[in-house]
Amino acid sequence: MSMTDPLGDMLTRIRNGLQARKDEIKAPASKQRQRVLDVLQREGFILGYERADLENNKAELSIRLKYHEGDPVIRSIQRVSKPGRRIYSGVSDLPRVANGLGISIVSTPKGVLSDAEARDLNVGGEVICTVF
Repeated sequence: MSMTDPLGDMLTRIRNGLQARKDEIKAPASKQRQRVLDVLQREGFILGYERADLENNKAELSIRLKYHEGDPVIRSIQRVSKPGRRIYSGVSDLPRVANGLGISIVSTPKGVLSDAEARDLNVGGEVICTVF
């Protein structure tokens, strides 16, 4: 069975893993998922991730979740742009999450960036998700 929204699936796996207090979760690998995880790691929302190649030319990501004093660092992670409705934003219209405490992850012509990085590079793009 094909998956309609692979990135949304990964975000849901992260959300469920945090709720179950897991140290590590696994998700199928793709380049876009890795770019989103790179941003989450740079911004300090996850400890890191590793890509493992499996048989049948499949790959899997092991994502290490981050906690602070027993509470998850990620309080909310939500998909904004969905396959049925894409949400694009110019650099001046990029959303601020929780008055600047959270981030928006944006797919731009210069790569997948956080909203602050996109503002610094003066580029807009598709708003993938918001994290707080």
